[in-house]
Parts: sequence; C-alpha cells; structure tokens
Amino acid sequence: MNVIGIDPGKEGGIAIIDTTWAEMSGDPSPLTVHKMPATEHDVREILESIGRYRFAFIEAVSAMPGNGAVSMFTFGRSYGFLRGVLSALKLPFEDVRPLKWQTDLGCRSKGDKNATKATAQRLWPEVRFTHATADAALIAEYGRRTLAARGQL
Repeated sequence: MNVIGIDPGKEGGIAIIDTTWAEMSGDPSPLTVHKMPATEHDVREILESIGRYRFAFIEAVSAMPGNGAVSMFTFGRSYGFLRGVLSALKLPFEDVRPLKWQTDLGCRSKGDKNATKATAQRLWPEVRFTHATADAALIAEYGRRTLAARGQL
C-alpha cells in the first residue's frame, strides 16, 4: 500500500511511503518526496501515477493571524483542488491537523519548520529534505502509523 502525505499550498509537498516494500524486505519503507508542483495538471499526474492501493492524509490548516486575504484565498483554492483530485481519483483520504501529526510524531514546530525538517531527516537520513518536503513526509509517516494501528496495513 502507498500512504500519501500532502502538505497543501505553494510551499508544500507530496510524499509517498511504500509500505509493501517494508513488508517484503524488512527494510524501512521507501519514501518519495515531491515539492508541490507549480501547476494543477502536474499535481494530478503525480497522484494518478502512485498506484492502485493507496490512502492519503492531507494537512487541514486554517487561517493564521497576519495572513492576508489574497494568500488565504489562494491557499484555500489549492486545498480544495487537492481534495477534489483525491475524490475524483477515488483515493480515500483523511484530514489531519498540524497539532495532531506533530504531537504524535514528537516534533511540535510552533511555526519553526526546522523542527519538522530535523525529525524527517532523522527518520530518513538517506533522503535530502527541504522545508517544502519534510512536512509532507511526516504527514505520510503519521498516516502509515495511524493505518497500522487500525490494522489497515
């Protein structure tokens, strides 16, 4: 099964964990990360290419004090588009709040992206992370652990 983590927004990313690999080899699950593509067409292509057996977790965020109306509208449009693509592809997904996945993974950032990037780097030392991809990877790992705890992997 592929577990997908999505950090929506222009500075976000998409990460895919292949849990089947770990089951077959005993090695840690391979991780693939993508910076959020610039076009909606490219986002759809990435999600379509992932494979049949999959589940996604998308970060559910809301407006923050100091965010401008235009930036929040743009972000909301992107978030809605991503949810629409997941639905159109019949890809089951859940929203997860930043506080939930960060708490469960022990990496409360309080707005400091370096905290989550350091956690991602510890979990996957062979992967080169950016701020755009680290959160997506951790959301995918949160999803993998959540599905495993439910017996869905």
